[in-house]
Amino acid sequence: MASAKQGPKIVSKSSAGGTGAAGAGREPPIMPLASPLMGKKKKPFLGMPAPLGYVPGLGRGATGFTTRSDIGPARDANDPVDDRHAPPGKRTVGDQMKKNQDDDDEDLNDTNYDEFNGYAGSLFSSGPYEKDDEEADAIYAALDKRMDERRKERRELREKEEIEKYRMERPKIQQQFSDLKRKLAEVSEEEWLSIPEVGDARNKRQRNPRYEKLTPVPDSFFSKHLQTGEKNTSVDPLQGLGGLNTPYPGSMTPGLMTPGTGELDMRKIGQARNTLMDMRLSQVSDSVSGQTVVDPKGYLTDLNSMIPTHGGDISDIKKARLLLKSVRETNPHHPPAWIASARLEEVTGKLQVARNLIMKGTEMCPKSEDVWLEAARLQPGDTAKAVVAQAVRHLPQSVRIYIRAAELETDVRAKKRVLRKALENVSKSVRLWKTAVELEEPEDARIMLSRAVECCPTSVELWLALARLETYENARRVLNKARENIPTDRHIWITAAKLEEANSNTQMVEKIIDRAITSLRANGVEINREQWIQDAEECDKAGSVATCQAVIRAVIGIGIEEEDRKHTWMEDADSCVSHGALECARAIYAHALQVFPSKKSVWLRAAYFEKNHGTRESLEALLQRAVAHCPKAEVLWLMGAKSKWLAEDVPAARSILALAFQANPNSEEIWLAAVKLESENNEYERARRLLAKARSSAPTARVFMKSVKLEWVLGNIEAAQELCTEALKHYEDFPKLWMMRGQIEEQCENMDKAREAYNQGLKKCPHSVALWMLLSRLEERVGQLTRARAILEKARLKNPQSPELWLESVRLEFRAGLKNISNTLMAKALQECPNSGILWAEAVFLEARPQRKTKSVDALKKCEHDPHVLLAVAKLFWSERKITKAREWFLRTVKIEPDLGDAWALFYKFEQQHGTEEQQEEVRKRCENAEPRHGELWCAESKHVLNWQKKTGEILAQVASKIKNTF
Repeated sequence: MASAKQGPKIVSKSSAGGTGAAGAGREPPIMPLASPLMGKKKKPFLGMPAPLGYVPGLGRGATGFTTRSDIGPARDANDPVDDRHAPPGKRTVGDQMKKNQDDDDEDLNDTNYDEFNGYAGSLFSSGPYEKDDEEADAIYAALDKRMDERRKERRELREKEEIEKYRMERPKIQQQFSDLKRKLAEVSEEEWLSIPEVGDARNKRQRNPRYEKLTPVPDSFFSKHLQTGEKNTSVDPLQGLGGLNTPYPGSMTPGLMTPGTGELDMRKIGQARNTLMDMRLSQVSDSVSGQTVVDPKGYLTDLNSMIPTHGGDISDIKKARLLLKSVRETNPHHPPAWIASARLEEVTGKLQVARNLIMKGTEMCPKSEDVWLEAARLQPGDTAKAVVAQAVRHLPQSVRIYIRAAELETDVRAKKRVLRKALENVSKSVRLWKTAVELEEPEDARIMLSRAVECCPTSVELWLALARLETYENARRVLNKARENIPTDRHIWITAAKLEEANSNTQMVEKIIDRAITSLRANGVEINREQWIQDAEECDKAGSVATCQAVIRAVIGIGIEEEDRKHTWMEDADSCVSHGALECARAIYAHALQVFPSKKSVWLRAAYFEKNHGTRESLEALLQRAVAHCPKAEVLWLMGAKSKWLAEDVPAARSILALAFQANPNSEEIWLAAVKLESENNEYERARRLLAKARSSAPTARVFMKSVKLEWVLGNIEAAQELCTEALKHYEDFPKLWMMRGQIEEQCENMDKAREAYNQGLKKCPHSVALWMLLSRLEERVGQLTRARAILEKARLKNPQSPELWLESVRLEFRAGLKNISNTLMAKALQECPNSGILWAEAVFLEARPQRKTKSVDALKKCEHDPHVLLAVAKLFWSERKITKAREWFLRTVKIEPDLGDAWALFYKFEQQHGTEEQQEEVRKRCENAEPRHGELWCAESKHVLNWQKKTGEILAQVASKIKNTF
């Protein structure tokens, strides 16, 4: 049975490929078959991260287990914790566990429970915060945000109203006293001084505190007891009044023993004190001929000045001192080290140390100019002279040391002596010669300069200075010699030209400048156009007009492309005007007109230049030449006629216009200019005939409009209406005719006919903003506010993004007392027209006074260069009584837009209230020169039928008188 049992084992071993003895010599073992899993694809989840919350083996019930090594050794609740310094209540393991359990438990107390909200905090805060919790929180947050946005506008409006209501009921202290602050400007100096002072509310003891009195013991006390032989250093407070004997007579303080006797010597202490004070006084005194002079008033100031004024720390100074000392020791022949060391000591107040250091520096670096100059600066007067004398011995060729030596001398003769000695040693120094010449009288200076140009023949300044001091003939010789010695300098040639002009030899000026250009080019000098124009401007300012014009003519065309000439020359002329060189600009225009005689734009620029900066005669002469070269330029004819008319030469103006008619037949501008000339000079019949002739030969809408206007202002209403009807047959799409028709009917109190005229005009001209506004104002005037509002809404639909219509709508509501609606409309208007200056200007003054400044800043950000916004800012400063700033902003406004009449009127009103008569007159003259034509307030007066003959100055005064400071 045993063998039978073992047989299969042997067989199985051999069949399994065993290596025993029984298997030896048999066939090789059979290889195992391939596994059926090897041919399959790899599972897709292998190598990927496990999903969230996955626990391996949990599905088949295989859960992990924890061993003692994972959680550490078991500890009793009474075991102490590792921290030996733990506070009471946390010193055992049980205390720590209890604390952690309390932290984990939620507070479910009744005091923490609310009937509506439940428990404060989250009931699930102890649980893990997973990704789905985060997604849920994000969804709820998005819902809350969406619900919040649905009622955001309504809520913000309600909050704004509540804030405004709260501010009205409980205004800030600043707002409560704002009216009283404004009234402070009316308080006179006497009233201000008469206001009583606020009394002191403290009690008597606080007002008059009794300070502890400390009385020093007089010297007589000590000297008296010193004579009796008693040596006491202190007084025993326990002693009575019986005497000042100490328990140990003769006891002494070791520091106050005299060397010989071991006794207290009060006399020597007093002497030491006096010596110390003497030294202090000598430091702050001036030594004059051995006497000490102390300024009693400046004594304390001088003491303060001795305190170091450096900004660094003491440690920094010590470090710098050590560093500089190291530099001096390693390289004692390095001059900057000595200078820096001396300056450091000077800054820290140690002047004597600085002087000693710099004198040591002169010994180590005797060939350094800078060290000697620094030594001369630090030393007082006489010592400084000695230092400079020593420096001259070491550096006999140093110009700077000689100049310093001359500066140290107080007497002019001594200065001359020093400089002459210097020139003996350094005769080639231009600086020394110039300094010496400045001290001499003209005759001596001329002699010295003649010697100077021999020593320094290449110095242009010396040659020119000599030429100025010589006579005409000698100056010519001097300048000729200068040209021979310095053939490459232009200043000598220009000075020669100025010399000839000063001696009335103007024919030579042109030749000299031409020769200068030729000679300089021959000597290889590049002609720099900008430099020559600058020289011409200097000649203009010096009064050498002929030289200036000759230079301009010679160089104006150098280095410019042919197609750029006109543009460049106009820029040059503007630049000269801005620099105040008017003759240069005139010469540039004259040259440009020679090159471009048929260019209307050049003639116009030249004419405007003469109008602004020239005389009436020069303007008329220029215009005569202009119309000869450009007879078709109507504006030149009109400028000439206007100049004659302003000079009250009406016949000459008529003759100019007659010549203009010949050159430009049937020109509307010339017809209307002739009509204006006659009507302004009360020649109404001639004006009517001219208009009738114009209507027949050159019929235009403007001619008809002027015809209606003439009859209207003269009071011929029927004739005006007939002419208006006739004109509308031909030009029904010309809105101004419909406006005039409606205004004439309004003047006659025919409101229905006026309304009909405006409505007909709007059918033909629906894009005329002025017509819509006139119709709206008509309805408002008759009390139809709703209709006026509807008209403006319709106008805005027809003309979107029209700031004028929005402004009229805002003002309509404001005039009706509906401020909230006007504010709402203004907000919509600024959304549609965010860059409109007139809307922003109005928005500033719609705000309450405290918010106006903020609004004005927003307006300036949007419309930085808009004249209406600038004018609003000027009015804002005016309302705050900031006079200087208001004037600056008014000036900025009229400079940016001189055609805005409202700005001039407000500026004039401002100067009437806060300026002088000269300032008012200046504003009036500038306004008359600008001749403004636009502006709401301005046009209301200038276009009124009763003011048709008034001049600009009269209209300015009239508009200013109607302005009220309601802002």
